[in-house]
Amino acid sequence: MNTVEAIIASLERAPDLVIPLVREVPATVVKRRPKPGKWSAHEHACHLATIHPVMNARLDMMLSDPKPRIVSYLPSAEEEDGSSLKLDLNEEMKRFVRDREKLVKRLKALSPEDWQRTAEHDEYSHYSVFIMFRHLAMHDLFHAYRIEELLLKRDWA
Repeated sequence: MNTVEAIIASLERAPDLVIPLVREVPATVVKRRPKPGKWSAHEHACHLATIHPVMNARLDMMLSDPKPRIVSYLPSAEEEDGSSLKLDLNEEMKRFVRDREKLVKRLKALSPEDWQRTAEHDEYSHYSVFIMFRHLAMHDLFHAYRIEELLLKRDWA
């Protein structure tokens, strides 16, 4: 398996890791923030569903613009203040699965040249389609890790 295939496989499997994990978090704590300004398990999971439009827009730009410039993504002030807590977790996880399936299908159709396309990124020294989706695969795992930390939090038992 080459590295592109490994990235696609990781992205494809992410819902199978995240969804059972967030479902394991007791209803009594799934929306509880560990402290002000820190996300709950619910928010971490919902965030994974909300990121697909950003990634698709970036990919569109990188495949069509000869000199693409990527602006860093930061959660909105509303999201930081807990707007995701109002979202229906079941619906967001369905959206995560649906949008991830579409993204994976799209990535599987990219040529080797597409994977090497580059962009200027306001935060990173270099950036490519490959780096962007490797980053997304690690982003999935980062949020899964945060969900598990909250699931296992001793003083919430």
